[in-house]
Amino acid sequence: MAKNVERKLIIKGHDKNPFVIFWNWGWGIYYKNPEVWNYIIVGLLTTVVSIGTYFICTSTFLDPNNTLELQIANVISWVLAVIFAYFTNRIFVFESHTKGKDQIGEATKFVGSRILSLFMDMFTMFIVVSVLHFNDKIGKLASQVIVTVANYFLSKLLVFNKKDNL
Repeated sequence: MAKNVERKLIIKGHDKNPFVIFWNWGWGIYYKNPEVWNYIIVGLLTTVVSIGTYFICTSTFLDPNNTLELQIANVISWVLAVIFAYFTNRIFVFESHTKGKDQIGEATKFVGSRILSLFMDMFTMFIVVSVLHFNDKIGKLASQVIVTVANYFLSKLLVFNKKDNL
């Protein structure tokens, strides 16, 4: 974020107001590593898309007690989350400016890295729900934590590599 925008978000004066102190403290932390904080925000929103889709699927037309239907719900939620995640990560987190063929390559690498994390997600869900018989909602939440961390590193190292965006 540009320095002039940063200055507008920090409130000058009113040093004794607890709201202002908290506000400035929060923005101070954010500006130390905005990419990570933006990824956390986008990751939480992507998780809402993924879990929300999964819950809708398993509450309406798929049975989470059936291993095949559990994985179908998981894949449907993954597809919608990947579409959402690509555009939000591209714009808000990694600020990619690739165009044309480079953007197609970027999107292909993004989907490829997410396929790897899909297998992590499916494996986690299979073990937690089908083998250990935990609640599928708890399993999905646990899986999302593992997948979110893996996705950050995959995106940072393989997809939105700054050298590729120059």
